[in-house]
Amino acid sequence: MSQEGIAIIGMSGRFPGARDVDAFWRNIRQGVESVTHFDASELDLPLASLATEDPNARYICAKGILDDVDQFDARFFGYLPREAELMDPQHRMFLEICWEAMERAGHDPSRYPGAVGVYAGCYMDTYLMWNLCSDPAFLARFIESIQVGSLQTELGNDKDYLATRVAFKLGLRGPAMTLQTACSTSLVAIATACQSLASYQCDMALAGGVTIVLPQKKGYFYKEGSMLSADGHCRTFDADAAGTVFSNGAAVVLLKRVEDAIADGDTIHAVIRGYATNNDGAGKVSYTAPSVDGQADVISMALAVGDIDARTVGLVEAHGTATPMGDPIEIAGLTAAYRAHTQDNQFCAIGSLKANLGHLDVASGAIGLIKTALAVHEGVLPPSINFSKPNPKIDFASSPFYVNTALTPWPQGEWPRRAGISSFGVGGTNAHVVLEQAPAPAPEGARRSHALLVLSARSKEALSAQATRLADWLEAHPDASLDDVAYTLQVGRQQFEHRRIVVAADIPGAIASLRSPPAPGESTKLDTAAARIAFMFPGQGAQYPGMARALHASEPAFRDIVDRCGEALCDAGMAVQDPRPLLLWDAASSSLDAAQAAEALAQTDMAQPAIFTMEMALATLLAGWGVRADAVLGHSVGEFAAACLAGVFELEDAVRLVATRGRLMQAQPQGTMLAVRAPLQQVQPLLPDTLSIAAINAPGLVVASGPDDAIDAFAQALAAQDIQATRLVTSHAFHSAMMAPARKPLEEAVAAVDSRPAAIPVVSTSTGTRLQADGFRDPAYWGAQLMRPVLFADAATEAANDGLVLLEVGPGRTLSTLARQSLDKPGPLAVLPSLGPVQAPGSDVQHLLHAVGQLWLGGVQPDWQALQPGPRRRVTLPTYPFERKRFWVQPKALASQGEGQVHDAATSVATTAASHALPANPATTDVEHLIRLQLSLIAEQLGAMGDTGTGRGPG
Repeated sequence: MSQEGIAIIGMSGRFPGARDVDAFWRNIRQGVESVTHFDASELDLPLASLATEDPNARYICAKGILDDVDQFDARFFGYLPREAELMDPQHRMFLEICWEAMERAGHDPSRYPGAVGVYAGCYMDTYLMWNLCSDPAFLARFIESIQVGSLQTELGNDKDYLATRVAFKLGLRGPAMTLQTACSTSLVAIATACQSLASYQCDMALAGGVTIVLPQKKGYFYKEGSMLSADGHCRTFDADAAGTVFSNGAAVVLLKRVEDAIADGDTIHAVIRGYATNNDGAGKVSYTAPSVDGQADVISMALAVGDIDARTVGLVEAHGTATPMGDPIEIAGLTAAYRAHTQDNQFCAIGSLKANLGHLDVASGAIGLIKTALAVHEGVLPPSINFSKPNPKIDFASSPFYVNTALTPWPQGEWPRRAGISSFGVGGTNAHVVLEQAPAPAPEGARRSHALLVLSARSKEALSAQATRLADWLEAHPDASLDDVAYTLQVGRQQFEHRRIVVAADIPGAIASLRSPPAPGESTKLDTAAARIAFMFPGQGAQYPGMARALHASEPAFRDIVDRCGEALCDAGMAVQDPRPLLLWDAASSSLDAAQAAEALAQTDMAQPAIFTMEMALATLLAGWGVRADAVLGHSVGEFAAACLAGVFELEDAVRLVATRGRLMQAQPQGTMLAVRAPLQQVQPLLPDTLSIAAINAPGLVVASGPDDAIDAFAQALAAQDIQATRLVTSHAFHSAMMAPARKPLEEAVAAVDSRPAAIPVVSTSTGTRLQADGFRDPAYWGAQLMRPVLFADAATEAANDGLVLLEVGPGRTLSTLARQSLDKPGPLAVLPSLGPVQAPGSDVQHLLHAVGQLWLGGVQPDWQALQPGPRRRVTLPTYPFERKRFWVQPKALASQGEGQVHDAATSVATTAASHALPANPATTDVEHLIRLQLSLIAEQLGAMGDTGTGRGPG
């Protein structure tokens, strides 16, 4: 066994009176009895048809039933309607709860790198017998399909395929085993899963069982002395205990080695410290009878495996069938095992969920484990119901046990809370598991100002339902960590095509967003391949004081690049151009006021290294989060960031080149730039020779550049023709002939540094086209770039036409706005900013997370682990809102036969089965043989169900 034990990290189920684990636990805490008592009109079988030859037997209309066993989300699991209709509802339900257990644990099986095992069992297939084969025509087709080798119906109904179906549909690669030990099946499955985990056959394991006996609304014949209850109530350990009530249910748990669960940030509900299975052998009065020795031995083994002193166990979930023989034998076996450790009396509470739910047969052990794990986790002793005074055959006063009848606090004492669970099967296979309180979770890691919630579903309707479920959960858990919620959604849910994002600072904000319709660009249906991204780096003019302060403080990767750039300039004797004082400017601590800081940052020799540093820090941060550029383009000085990210220049070389460029441009004569809102064809004829076209930023936005007086005259000429023009706040006439003196020195500086071919595609804003891999290495390119116009509109269109999403990486949203103006009907996710507008930047983290979320909407897969600022925990969140529909074949006897004709229908089935008697054919397969034998007994089963109720033994 794993040295630290086996962690229970997920659980799911369907229970009488409860659709999920949370409702089940509320019922247990409140002492609710969930056995349904019918009147005759509610029975699925007409009462007149339930004949018995025993005059002393009477019919008891009681059973624990499940809601909506006829419902299934076939589309979600990839089944055709007819396939779903022919499938045993036990298989369908178990598939659903396995999915839910994975989700409740916060694990997406498609992304889990280890092996996940499945260990499970189910009851006999009464759907095949009662519903499908009650139709003689279906039975004939079924037998014929076997003869021709078609196994569709068998695959959907035989026990053998329960575990492997889950493994196939969830993509699980560990062992997949269907186990059958009657009533102890699901706890034996859990013990087997623990053994596989301890021996490293798998890394996680789903283990559990399901019982659905049809028809649901059907009772049983009671006869004095039988194992069945006289009044439909199960009174475990009580003086009036006189038998059990059989019920339907399903449960599964997800298990993992404790050390792995801690490392993965899993929620650990409880730890399995010990487990054991055995068989009674022949040492008992009959095959179906229990054995004191067998039960004592298995309990002793489980305690020994976990190295547990029985005196430290505070709760036992007993098998507890409330039978005259079973209960005294069980207490005797427990007492014998515990007396090897202690002579103390009445220190351990005991109870059984059979008093609440009835006997859940195959599923009972797993459901008992869930009940007990929740008791250990929450530190309460659940009440035992239907108990007034102890069974006189049980001497509780001289035993370690007492029946707890009220919800009682269970604080941790000298040792962790510990509990045992027993499950005993007809035929003598016994199982016992010992649970221990989970280790304390690690402290919550660092958090950001905002969290990114990602939701997805297979349909728009399911996505909306999921948002509502999550909002409801957050309202019920106001103290939850929003960062842990976000993390669980990011890493613990399979990602479907209908998607939505929410970025929120706190739980009230998240609830408000989830309850509102998604804003444009926050929801989509992914119907294409994952988006590829072009990083767009803005040029001078987008900068503002303090633009890097928040991210420098909160993001180590961002801070590292900012500091490397500043130190590279200082090391090169260019400390005067170190942009950090202005990038990190804060009015409260700086010697410069806001106006002075803005003026200093407007100077070209300072603005350009500041812009470059900000852009490279952002690009590095995004890359660390798994958002990597598939192509790059830059606006003016932004092309240096593009070249650096493409691997052409080392970071330190690039920032020094940018500082050199800024200093050279600052040294040129001053000039002016004018933004003109008109197409180039209209502007060009009006442009005097003294001015240059500096940029074509959009089809209707051109920038002219040149001497101040020439710009003034040009502006007046434009105004005369009602053409709008705006002077830009710059000190120089960039991208004009006035930059010519800076050309040669810049080329020399570029030639002096090492460079490499671009590792990713580059779209040049000097040419408006894709650049050759060596293009950025040419010093002449950078010299000419000083004077040539920026063809941003062409470059953005080129990138978009190549199927790239345009992500602006830098301060402000100027390039995003220009790109949208340049593209033909861009979608909401075609162009994205990474930060807020310069005028109201807001929270940088909020905007960055929003951008990451929008890219995820487009199919980009971020590195969710790297996105976390510190260790995170997976939390139990609402599961997928299955869109269930009715897939059900109504029994022929009920659909078309009147009362009193049920047995006639059974006789008809018998005739059909007899007509297909098994021939003496040595080539016949074992599968065919077994199925045909089963079919030959169907009529007997159909008839007998009215006589014996369930046909079960006293397990």
